[in-house]
Amino acid sequence: MSGNHASAGYKNKRKLVIVLTLTSSYLIAEVIGGILTKSLALLADAGHMLTDVGGLALALFAINVTQRAASAKRTYGFYRAEILAALANAVVLIGISLYILYEAYLRFLNPPKVESKAMLIVAAIGLVVNITGMMILKKGSGESLNMKGAYFEVLSDMLTSVGVIVAGIIMLTTGWYYADPILSAGIGLFILPRTWILLKDAVGVLLEGTPSDVNLEELRIGIASIPGVKAVHDLHVWTLTSGYNAMSAHIIINEGLPYNETLQLINDAIMANYKIHHTTIQIEMDRYKEQETHL
Repeated sequence: MSGNHASAGYKNKRKLVIVLTLTSSYLIAEVIGGILTKSLALLADAGHMLTDVGGLALALFAINVTQRAASAKRTYGFYRAEILAALANAVVLIGISLYILYEAYLRFLNPPKVESKAMLIVAAIGLVVNITGMMILKKGSGESLNMKGAYFEVLSDMLTSVGVIVAGIIMLTTGWYYADPILSAGIGLFILPRTWILLKDAVGVLLEGTPSDVNLEELRIGIASIPGVKAVHDLHVWTLTSGYNAMSAHIIINEGLPYNETLQLINDAIMANYKIHHTTIQIEMDRYKEQETHL
């Protein structure tokens, strides 16, 4: 049993479009500025921004894919596309974090002279764009793994901008060029564990682990306490996509109870008291003998 459902990511689609437009516009302006001024700093930052645009575009694409209707081959539809996008963004962000740490190590060994003024201007503009994007995406990041991946893309770029500004000020005023690799390493170390959690959550959904917001034992006890229920077995709960949990169970009821009314009572109790949005329940009597392995 279930109702109509729009994914948590889809509810935030408009916000993602706004942030993607802002980021893409800044990217284009940065590339044009880099070519006209022959600034390597601008072009290098544009390359970093390009990965953010790609991550945001992937998140938006996944949201659109989830709205495709279910088919005979994909009976649950395309809800998992958002989780795959979150997984891809997590992998990219981990790769970027490791690359930042590697580059910071090389620069610490031999810190290059950096054009601090140009770096400050680029970072200041980028900071405004990224803070705006973060404010737009923050609420949605708590509702969807896909939106969380998009939020982390913008967060990593915002932190990079902050790090560049601080490093730029230090280098401009003191000439101490070790500030750049040290702050870069700090940013990499800040982002890495957070993206690891995103990766772990996405893999957990794909492996159909029990959702973090559902206590399986409490659910089992709750179902067993419903009038007429004798036992519960083969109870499984998994996340189809962010904010949409599904459950299946075999439930043994007392002899003589009306089948439809009892099934409705059980389903209503589950929907009302637990974060379950779709149920598949097999009602059994004591005399029913299954020819299958219980899980």
